[in-house]
Amino acid sequence: MFPLLSLLIHSFQPLLVPLCFVTAWTLVFLVLRNLWTTTRDGIETLKQLHQIPCANCQFFTGEYHLKCTVHPSEALSEAAINCLDYWPQDRRV
Repeated sequence: MFPLLSLLIHSFQPLLVPLCFVTAWTLVFLVLRNLWTTTRDGIETLKQLHQIPCANCQFFTGEYHLKCTVHPSEALSEAAINCLDYWPQDRRV
């Protein structure tokens, strides 16, 4: 039918298997690397968010409108990590 096209396809056929092999493994590597970096960044973010002491503070109300009576704009945010007004709750209630 198309002798020139047939000749080109048959001449590149030995190169297609290695090219597809390398392409497939490159894609697998990129996906795994992306999963690894996403997981690592997520763990770092969780470690930082677990340093927020608001839930154990005596001034924390737990209500939607007023979360903290001392610093309502900083409650449950990263700005509250080193809060100078943190007062632990008395657990003997």
